Amino acid sequence: MTKHTISPQNSILGEAFACACGVILGGRMTAELHAAENNLCSACLGSAEEEVAPGLSRGCTSCAGSGRRKEQITWQLAHAEAENLITMSVVRGIVARFDGPFRLSEIADTVRTGLGLPAGRLPVGPRVRDLLLQLQAAGEIAMLSAPDEMLGTDMVLYRDPQWQRARTLGL
Repeated sequence: MTKHTISPQNSILGEAFACACGVILGGRMTAELHAAENNLCSACLGSAEEEVAPGLSRGCTSCAGSGRRKEQITWQLAHAEAENLITMSVVRGIVARFDGPFRLSEIADTVRTGLGLPAGRLPVGPRVRDLLLQLQAAGEIAMLSAPDEMLGTDMVLYRDPQWQRARTLGL
């Protein structure tokens, strides 16, 4: 069995990749196609890691850190199902019940319980986070949390951010 480990290569011609099977891949699209053909995640190219910021890597969120294509497809389907089930109106309705500050984890737990979803069934937290950020961008809620960690000079990390409805803040 041939091993397929795809890695970026330094090239004066631009972005290039090479696979352990000996194939030189001209660009990102070619590398993704080769990864998919060999049952590797097309996002991380089978490495199981993604670079969040220069010098900072974490497990690939597209394949749940497995590096495999099957897990990538399963995870993408779970995200799509979460988008259909967890709508803006669901999250907005839950947020409306809070008079004071609330955390991402509180809203996600309420959504999970309200929809009867077992833990780990769908990516509830990431979906709820995305919708809360949309509410924040629309001015309906305001973030109260300070970042938990600085990543480099221009990226911050929030572990369990806290928000409050804008009306209760007097905004």
